[in-house]
Amino acid sequence: MTHISETEIASPAILYQDEYIVVVNKPAGLLVHPSWISPANAPNLIKWLKQQFPGDTFHTIHRLDRATSGVIVFVRNDKLAAQQMHQQFLDRRVSKTYLCVVRGWSNAEGTIDYPLSQRKDHYADPHARDEKPPQEAVTHYRTLAHVELPIPVGRYPVARYSLVEVKPETGRKHQIRRHMKHILHPLVGDTKHGEGRHNRLFREHFNLRRLLLMATELRFDHPVELKQVHVHAEPDDVVKCLFEALGWHNLEKLHQEPDLRT
Repeated sequence: MTHISETEIASPAILYQDEYIVVVNKPAGLLVHPSWISPANAPNLIKWLKQQFPGDTFHTIHRLDRATSGVIVFVRNDKLAAQQMHQQFLDRRVSKTYLCVVRGWSNAEGTIDYPLSQRKDHYADPHARDEKPPQEAVTHYRTLAHVELPIPVGRYPVARYSLVEVKPETGRKHQIRRHMKHILHPLVGDTKHGEGRHNRLFREHFNLRRLLLMATELRFDHPVELKQVHVHAEPDDVVKCLFEALGWHNLEKLHQEPDLRT
């Protein structure tokens, strides 16, 4: 099998900017904010932004997990613009698109409507309160491609995986990861909600040690100007190399014509 070379955390890239907002392509493995569970000098996206725009204040509107790569938007300086952007997310007027690789052959498309509890994590947050009642959580997905690898996993002689486009309607913590696990298609590389045997397969056969979840698109109304902003991020070179090895050669074509041959 092809081995993919993973290096240190890549640099972020600015996808869109104006005087009010900046949209960044966050690499996998980079924190958005400083965290007490990481070394004090660990790199983070906010620190990087302040280096790019000295003197600016950045308002966080939404989050990406450290392990997730892709599109994330910040508001620069303007509190009213930040409130407007935050309200868009609350009102579900922001379109978010992700790509992920999951275990098994998922259905062509579907909607996961499954409430999620806010789980306390005293390691990550020592002040976390007890779990709250489950909150509404809705995820739409569409399968773009299947692949079967001639590698035994457990009692199965082959390993099957799917490339899935996901559009979360709500924004609960680890929503995509937990919802895909709920329908028995956990994400590859997910050490918390995934399956160790399949994570190990990708480490041993592809030298890949990361969560295969990428935020690829954001569409939202500009918080000040009368226009819509649409920002797209291609998967990074490591993911592209993996997709090539799995036979997923043309992402644009797969989005238009999914390849679900069995």
